Amino acid sequence: MKRVLLVGFDPATVDYSDPALPPAMNAEKIQAGIDFSLADMAGRGWRAESCLISPDKTAVPMVQRRLADGHYDCLVVGAGVRLPPRQLVLFEAVVNAIHRAAPQTAIAFNTIPEVLS
Repeated sequence: MKRVLLVGFDPATVDYSDPALPPAMNAEKIQAGIDFSLADMAGRGWRAESCLISPDKTAVPMVQRRLADGHYDCLVVGAGVRLPPRQLVLFEAVVNAIHRAAPQTAIAFNTIPEVLS
């Protein structure tokens, strides 16, 4: 069974006033997107888990701890981590942490939560 880890911001920690986010984005929509993605992956027969991080100095250690817990076949970095320009430094730090801790693991990126309505 493939094991997938979805790395994204905890919906409670997102600054929804950021103009880089889609209009009318909120915690409920992000959580619905996470839930949809995890269910979709599980429906494909994959063991899907989430790693919710905060947009601060705790993000990289959180990812490192999760990766130390075991092998993943793929890590999906959520759009909230990679799209807002002001998160670029954190995005790079997260990707570098993934690469160092799991160099053989595929890294994928999503665009927006699948469930927006």
